[in-house]
Amino acid sequence: MEVAPKLSVVIPVYNERATIVEILRRVQATPMAKEILLVDDGSTDGTRDFLQSLSNAAAAGQPTVPLSDGCSLRTDNLRVFFQPRNLGKGAAVRRGFAEARGEIVLIQDADLEYDPAEYPDLLAPIERGLADVVYGTRFKGRVARVLFFWHYVGNRTLTTLSNAFTNLNLSDVWVCYKVLRREVLANLKLREDGFGFEPEITARVAKGGWRVYEVPISYAGRTYAEGKKITWRDGLRALWHVVRYNLFD
Repeated sequence: MEVAPKLSVVIPVYNERATIVEILRRVQATPMAKEILLVDDGSTDGTRDFLQSLSNAAAAGQPTVPLSDGCSLRTDNLRVFFQPRNLGKGAAVRRGFAEARGEIVLIQDADLEYDPAEYPDLLAPIERGLADVVYGTRFKGRVARVLFFWHYVGNRTLTTLSNAFTNLNLSDVWVCYKVLRREVLANLKLREDGFGFEPEITARVAKGGWRVYEVPISYAGRTYAEGKKITWRDGLRALWHVVRYNLFD
């Protein structure tokens, strides 16, 4: 009988060919038993072809895939899923959640802004029996790249608005790193397809009364030239999503 892994790492992927190999290396280098679930959200930059080659190798029982730099990636802990078209980050994460088999589920972006070496810190409150849900936070004492002032203002404003509705005192609702016990996922009825996933899952966690902890993380943010995708339009949509999922859902 196949033993379920302790951790499921869900990685939504959209046009990240430049970083996908390195993020997989870093995730695979983490010490805990895990499965890695990659959900391609209709990539058009070669990412989808690369992930298909990993999927084919895994299906054929090939334990590793050689890379052009002479290194290789394991395939025995990878599972790859393909969205029929670009449906949005929320839809990709939901697909990963539905396929996850681990006791604990963690969301990892496919860029290099977040460091998988911090998984032990993120898992610790759950492993110690203190938390059901853990959020990373980029605003409490770890190394962070200095970037956009108005992104910071927008994040803090939207987080404060979310907190006013949820009565949580989170410092970073829009952080990528969210870690949940399987029991929590089984009770969350998520439906958001896009970046509104962040306030939606926060609203539902708050309504469920789950124990939430925050853990400081480092952050190596990207510029738009380096591939950052979120824009001010997403901020306006986020405002509506905070209100929607807390008042009208």
